[in-house]
Amino acid sequence: MSVVVIGLNHRIAPLEILERTSVDGASLPKALDDLCSRPNITEAVLLSTCNRTEVYVVAERFHGAYSDVRDYVAQHAGLLPEALTYHLYSHFDEGAANHLFAVAAGLDSAVLGETEILGQVRDAWEAAKGHGTARATLNALFRHAIEVGKRVRTETGLSRHTTSVSMAAVAMADDALGGLAGRRVLVLGAGDIGEGMAVALADAGVAEVLVANRTFHRADDLATRLGGRPVRLLELADALGEVDVLLTSTGARSILVEHADLAPVMAARPNRPLLVVDVAVPRDVDPGVASIPGVTLLDIDDLRAFADKGMQERRGEIPAAQLIVDEEVARWIDHSTAREVAPLIAAMREWADAVREGELERAKTRLDALDPKQREAVEAITRGIVAKLLHEPTVRLKEVAGTPRGERLSEALRDLFSL
Repeated sequence: MSVVVIGLNHRIAPLEILERTSVDGASLPKALDDLCSRPNITEAVLLSTCNRTEVYVVAERFHGAYSDVRDYVAQHAGLLPEALTYHLYSHFDEGAANHLFAVAAGLDSAVLGETEILGQVRDAWEAAKGHGTARATLNALFRHAIEVGKRVRTETGLSRHTTSVSMAAVAMADDALGGLAGRRVLVLGAGDIGEGMAVALADAGVAEVLVANRTFHRADDLATRLGGRPVRLLELADALGEVDVLLTSTGARSILVEHADLAPVMAARPNRPLLVVDVAVPRDVDPGVASIPGVTLLDIDDLRAFADKGMQERRGEIPAAQLIVDEEVARWIDHSTAREVAPLIAAMREWADAVREGELERAKTRLDALDPKQREAVEAITRGIVAKLLHEPTVRLKEVAGTPRGERLSEALRDLFSL
C-alpha cells in the first residue's frame, strides 16, 4: 500500500486548466465517492484551492492509481486524459508526505508562507474524514501535516507580513491605484478569502466597503461586523456604478460579472475608472471586461507576479522551514513504518504466547503440586523466555521496516509461523 498524490498547481498549469479542474464544496462528496469507487484507490482526500487541485490516495498500485486519478480529473474538467499529461505531477510515500507538508507550511503557495492554505488543508481532510474516504493512513498523514504547518508558522518568519491571498489582493489594489484611502470598494464573495479582503480593507482607510454574496445573509453578517453595506446580487449592477474597486473571490462555477453587464455600467460613469481584482478560480469576472474603456482587470496570475516582488525577506526563511519539513517527513516515515510492522509483531507475540500457554496446559498435572508462588515463578520464567526469544527479531523487523529487506523478512515470518 502506498500514499500517492497526483495534482496540478499554479506553477505548471495555466489558469484556464486550473479553472476547469477545480472542485467546489458542493461537488466534493460526489468527487470523493467517484475516486474511491475506482479499482486502485482505497482512501482519498481532495484539496482544491485557487492555486491547486490535488488528490491524495492510498493505493495498491502506483500506476493504476495514477490512471484512476488522471481519468477522474480529466472527466471532471471535460478534457481528454492526454490533455493533462504535461500539467500533472505525482509523488508517492516519502515524496507525497514531503509535498503535503510543504503545501501545509506555505512553501508551495503563490504567496510564499500564506496562512490560508493551512485551513484549506484541514478543511479538505475534515471533509474526507467526515465522508469516510480518509481513514487510518490518510488521517495520520494529514494530522501530521497540520502539525507541520503550525510548527513552521511558529518557529520561522515564513508567514511574516502579507501572507494570504486576501491580504495580497488588497495590497495589489492599493499599489495599482496609489492608495485605497477614500475609495469605495465592493467585495463580491463572503467566504474565507472574501472576508479576509473585507477585513484588510477596513484597515486601509477606505471610504466604504460594500459586500455582495450569493447567500445574502452571509453578506449582511460580514458587512454588519465591518460597518459596511450589504448588497444583493440583483443589485450588483447598481453597486458597480458606485464603487472605485471590485474585489471578487467566490466559489461560483460560472461567470458572475459578464462583459454585457459591466459595459452599460461603465458607459453611465464616464471618466470614472474601475479597478477589478478577480482572484477566484474559476473566475468570477469575464476576462473580456478588460476591453471596456475605463476598466482595469487583474486576476490570479497578476496576483502571483505582484506577490513575487515582496517576498525577498520571507525567502530567507525557506531553509529553516524546509528543515522542519525534512525533519517531520523523517518522523512520519518512522511512525508509518512502525505502524506497518506492528500487526505482524503483535501476531508473532500472540502466536508465541499461545504456544507457551499450550505447553503449560499440557504440563498441568505435573505443575499441580506447586504452591501459588512457585506457579507464579514458572509463569514469569516462561514469559521471560518468550520475550527474550522475540526481542531480537522484533528489533530487526522495526529497523528494516519499509525497505525491500524488511518486506522479505516479514514475508518469511508469515510463512515460517503461519501468521
